[in-house]
Amino acid sequence: MKNEFMDAMNFRHACKIFDETKKISDEDMHFILECGRKSPSSFGMEAWKFLVITNEALKAKLRPACWNQVQVTSCSHLVIVLAGIESVKPESGEVEKRFARRDMPQESLDMYMDLYAKHLEKTLSSDENIYCWTAKQTYIAAANMMTGAAFIGIDSCPIEGFEKEKVEEILELNTSKFQLAMVLPFGYRLNPQPKQIRLPFDEVVEFIP
Repeated sequence: MKNEFMDAMNFRHACKIFDETKKISDEDMHFILECGRKSPSSFGMEAWKFLVITNEALKAKLRPACWNQVQVTSCSHLVIVLAGIESVKPESGEVEKRFARRDMPQESLDMYMDLYAKHLEKTLSSDENIYCWTAKQTYIAAANMMTGAAFIGIDSCPIEGFEKEKVEEILELNTSKFQLAMVLPFGYRLNPQPKQIRLPFDEVVEFIP
């Protein structure tokens, strides 16, 4: 199992151009999205949403706002990773709902709500601060989706090169609820994978006795 997982890690790379003739099956795409949905999040808030785009006209419209990167239009499925804003605010009611899934007594629920609000007082003080917090968490889900995809032989490419407001405008997002965190295309590589280059293990890892 460890070898199979490392094979996936070695397979994964930032695919720069996808084979437009190859499409991901519904079953495989569902598996990839489940890898994102199952990901951990701070306080279990799951402050994210994944928009899945296969419409070629919409992908073409988005491409100029994504620095004209060919991955946006050559991919099979374009996943727009959104960071939640409104749902993490205590007054939204969503925070209490998500804590309540644990089926705890009311006094414990009240305690968690109080802890949450106090611990995140500065974070929750503005939408800008909330976005910094929730967008950071979406990268956990995105990484799991990319690794899950690689495990079944599907390529991906995380994209941060975009004009955030333009993409949000094209998608007609209500930015008080969700904001753009990442553009994540999936598909099958057209060209051979380049050599994977990484820093040596001992340069990245330090064991502290």
